[in-house]
Amino acid sequence: KNLNRITLLEFISRDIVFLIDGSDDSQRRFPDITDFVQRIVRDLSVGPDSDHVAVVQYSSTAEINFNLSRYGTEDDVLKAVDGLTHKGGYPKNIGAALQYVRDYVFTPESGSRIQQGVPQILILLSGGRSGDDIRTSVRLLKEMGVSIVAIGTSDADTLELQTISHEPRYALSVTDYEELSTVNDVVFLIDGSYDSRNGFEEIRAFIQRIVENLNVSHNGDQVAVVQFSRDATANFYLNSYSSKSDVLSSIRTMRHKLGQPLNIGKALEFVKDHVFAASVGGRGADVASQHLYLFSGGRSGDDVRGPAQILKAKGIKTLSIGTKNADTLEMQTVAYTPGHYFYTNFGVCDGLCQEVRNWAK
Repeated sequence: KNLNRITLLEFISRDIVFLIDGSDDSQRRFPDITDFVQRIVRDLSVGPDSDHVAVVQYSSTAEINFNLSRYGTEDDVLKAVDGLTHKGGYPKNIGAALQYVRDYVFTPESGSRIQQGVPQILILLSGGRSGDDIRTSVRLLKEMGVSIVAIGTSDADTLELQTISHEPRYALSVTDYEELSTVNDVVFLIDGSYDSRNGFEEIRAFIQRIVENLNVSHNGDQVAVVQFSRDATANFYLNSYSSKSDVLSSIRTMRHKLGQPLNIGKALEFVKDHVFAASVGGRGADVASQHLYLFSGGRSGDDVRGPAQILKAKGIKTLSIGTKNADTLEMQTVAYTPGHYFYTNFGVCDGLCQEVRNWAK
C-alpha cells in the first residue's frame, strides 16, 4: 500500500486536493504523510494548464495550507509541502473538513477549474474515526462531481472510508503511514488453473498496469510473479529483473500454467519459503514494504489459515482478489485484513486496476 502513485492519468489536467490528518494523533506520523504527498506530486504534471494542487489540514477544524491557484510548478509545490507545519488539535472532524473543502477549496475563488470541466479529485488521509457526521458533506461533494479517494490507517473506520470514497472500492487501507514512504517487494500470486483460462489475459493486463506504476530498480521496487494450481511455479523472482521494461516483457510472454486443483495454502507456503526469501531477492519487512497480490478464481483445495497467519506474522501484507467462484471468507482470511479483499468479475478487472494497482505504491 505504498500509495505514492494515484493513477488518474487519463486526464490532461486535474485539480487535486490533499485533505490530510493534522490532528494530535498524527503528529508522529506527519513526516510520512508529507512524504506521501510529495511522492504523488512528483508523478503529476504540475503547471498552469495541467495539474493544480492544494493541501488542507484538518483536526477539529480545517485550514488551507495552500490553494489550487497558489503554485504553478512542481518544485514550488514540493517546497511548500516540505515546509508544512503540523496543525494539531482534537478531535478529527472529517465531516466538517469535507464541508470546508467543498465551500472554500473546490471553488473558482481558490483556483478550482470546475466550471471549465477540469476533473476535481480529493485525496483524504485519515488516521482514525471522524468525530462528527460525514454523510451530508460526502453527498454534497459527490453531487458537485468531486471524485474522492479515502486512505486510512488501521485506526480508521472501514465503513466510514467506503462511505466517503467515490465508490467503496476507492477506500484504501494502510497499516501505518510509514508504509507510504518505503520501497516495495511486490509478489503477484496468480491463479494458473483451468478455472482461470478465460480470464488469464485480463489477469496479465491487471498486473502489467500495476507494474507500470512502480519504480522498478535494484534499489527500488522489486517484482516477482508466481502461478499456482496444484503446485506453485515462479515465472520470475524478486531479483530476476532490475528494470521495469524487463519485468513487463516477461509478463507479456508468460504462458498460462493450467492444472487442478487450486491449492492456495500450498501456494502461500511456496511464496513464503521460496519467493520472499533473501536468496532470491527478498529484503525483509524491516527494509522493504512487502506486498502479496493473490488472484484466485475458485475455492482452495487445501487449508489456507496456517500459511496466511505466518505471512501476516512476517509482515507480508496480502491483498486478495477473487472472482465469483472464490470463497469470500477464505479470501478475507488470506488478506492482511478483511478490508484488503476485493471481489471482481474477470470482465471488470480493468476497472478494478484503476484503484487497486496503487495499493503497492
